[in-house]
Amino acid sequence: MADTLDHRLQVAGPAGDRFDEILTPAALEFVAKLDNAFAGRRRDLLDARRRRRERIASGEEKLDFLPETRAIRNDTSWQVAPPAPGLEDRRVEITGPTDRKMTVNALNSGAKVWLADFEDATSPTWQNVVGGQLNLYDAIRRDIDFTDKGKRYTIGDDPATIVARPRGWHLVEKHVRIDGRPVSASLFDFGLYFFHNARRLVAKGSGPYFYLPKLESHHEARLWNDVFRFAQRELGLPRGTIRATVLIETITAAFEMDEILYELREHAAGLNAGRWDYIFSLIKTFGAAGSDFVLPDRADVTMTVPFMRAYTELLVQTCHKRGAHAIGGMAAFIPSKDPEVNATALEKVRQDKEREAGDGFDGSWVAHPGLVPVCREVFDEVLGGWPNQLGKLREDVVVTAEDLLDVASAGGEVTEQGLRNNINVALRYIDAWLRGTGAAAIFNLMEDAATAEIARCQVWQWLRNGTKLADGTAVTRELVTGWLDEELASIRADLGDGTRLSDAREIFVETALGEKLPSFLTTGAYARYLTSATVG
Repeated sequence: MADTLDHRLQVAGPAGDRFDEILTPAALEFVAKLDNAFAGRRRDLLDARRRRRERIASGEEKLDFLPETRAIRNDTSWQVAPPAPGLEDRRVEITGPTDRKMTVNALNSGAKVWLADFEDATSPTWQNVVGGQLNLYDAIRRDIDFTDKGKRYTIGDDPATIVARPRGWHLVEKHVRIDGRPVSASLFDFGLYFFHNARRLVAKGSGPYFYLPKLESHHEARLWNDVFRFAQRELGLPRGTIRATVLIETITAAFEMDEILYELREHAAGLNAGRWDYIFSLIKTFGAAGSDFVLPDRADVTMTVPFMRAYTELLVQTCHKRGAHAIGGMAAFIPSKDPEVNATALEKVRQDKEREAGDGFDGSWVAHPGLVPVCREVFDEVLGGWPNQLGKLREDVVVTAEDLLDVASAGGEVTEQGLRNNINVALRYIDAWLRGTGAAAIFNLMEDAATAEIARCQVWQWLRNGTKLADGTAVTRELVTGWLDEELASIRADLGDGTRLSDAREIFVETALGEKLPSFLTTGAYARYLTSATVG
């Protein structure tokens, strides 16, 4: 496929069924306008991210609440926009990729909201990216179905509200270029969805709603707000039609929650606590800072350890002070055929959701339709007849910078099992991702890219710091590469033929065992393995 608009914009990639309905000249021109208007600021902000991380890593900058924005934090008068239609009650949100089966199942799941994910739960193949847009286009027009084992499934009478998550600011869409440079993946995903569906959604009594991933500062939130204003003007929609929920999944953003809501206040719907990405960000920022920041086995870094508890309680307090929803983290368990496994796992899910509901969260995430009932039951019991807990202000919460950075409070140990599990899960996920699956079932859990990121980052951190395992064995490159090959052989025996495990191993070695820690494993892997050869 190839097309040119004004001899400046080129689309390259394999043709797909009905892709021309999404990649229309008008839609692509809209994406081009967005990218032309905001690409320069995006690049500047990514440079600012890198420079700030270097200053923090070197000790030149101490991470703290920003003195220059103290007035915004202390001003009790400002509030975000009131909840938009379909977002008043968010007690259960289901997340997942935008393939056709998931689209129908998520909308019919009984959840209040579906996070339609173009980011961590989607492997960004050209087919997945454009096909996902097509599935949402059809779903919004109630013209979607799928057949499984001879049974046809369609959307029911009370579908979940769609909230789309575009890819993060750090990513590009290499199949679309303007003047030879790839467009921002964020603007591509946002632009196509907004252009095709915003007016239709408003006419149906809903609206164009988004989750914004991996923001690292309020300046990045300001960029999104300007994008929203621009897009609404272009389509003739009132300012404030868009609503956005921001994932607080970076350590720097945790220090700027008020400021992020302030920048987006006319479009803000809330904040979400993203566990794995948050820990991943913390390791990226402080991974080379010495043993004080070394985390134990991933399984031990629960939401109840003090530094994670400080983060979530501050999030609830900040949101409710401003009239925004606070949405809890993911329950990733996949219901099993083993009743004992199910009973144990569902009890853990229930306890996690009870903690969130008790802390004041307005809702929470699940990764599988089978978890919707337990999450709904927990929040129903706490909410009663209310749609949310915005009135629970959590004025009792006092969180300092030291609380947010108290990594040692996690306790725990680094074990052989934890190290091997990180290697194994990272390899399995990267293999699935390379084969086009971004939400992968691994050991009864639905994993996305955040899992692979934290897994390989932990290995890098332990290796970088010469961490000792619980039995006294030091983590060395020789130890890790030996266990890497053992885990790889075990996975090959389990999965059989047709894998991409050799490529997965190469990606893992490059992103977990090198001297420097790459910011994201997906950026290089996307460019090398998921970009059509016709693009260049």
